[in-house]
Amino acid sequence: MSGVRRIGPVLGLGLGLGLLATACAPQAPYFGPKLAGTEVGYTDLRLGQNRYEVTYTGNSDTDRQTVENFLLLRSAQVTLQSGFSHFVFDTRDTKSKTSYFSSFTGFPGGPGYGWFWDPWPGFGGPADVEGETRPVTRFDAYAEIVMLTSEQAEKEPRAIDAQQIIARLGPLIAPPPAGK
Repeated sequence: MSGVRRIGPVLGLGLGLGLLATACAPQAPYFGPKLAGTEVGYTDLRLGQNRYEVTYTGNSDTDRQTVENFLLLRSAQVTLQSGFSHFVFDTRDTKSKTSYFSSFTGFPGGPGYGWFWDPWPGFGGPADVEGETRPVTRFDAYAEIVMLTSEQAEKEPRAIDAQQIIARLGPLIAPPPAGK
């Protein structure tokens, strides 16, 4: 009976650590529309009969290449949904925005007490604060696309075949998490 009592806490600890590791693991990048109140996803706006503005905004776990691939994939989807077969980029840009995240440890109550002088070093004053500052970068990609028919694409060397893009990049997209 004592063996069972020992296994229970160990099993519980193992499951707890496994859940914690899963919660802290980076999530697969989200490919879907930017919903109200969210910062991640794509938008598209029709500018003319054969012209769209397409954007994709990533989060801090989404690298630049993925953001640009998602912009390319969404451009191909919009092209096919609009009844065209090819597109060209009229304008295209990817911008980065870096913020800095700081964490502090070392004394109870955390930072913000306004201490400028540490009369008791080693007892939790501001001189004892440790922490790290790390950059967090997010990428936003933007493009205006001009959509073309197959006949128009034959005359345009920069034309991108929407079907080929979807065939190549579509399988890389993870399914959306439940509830999105």
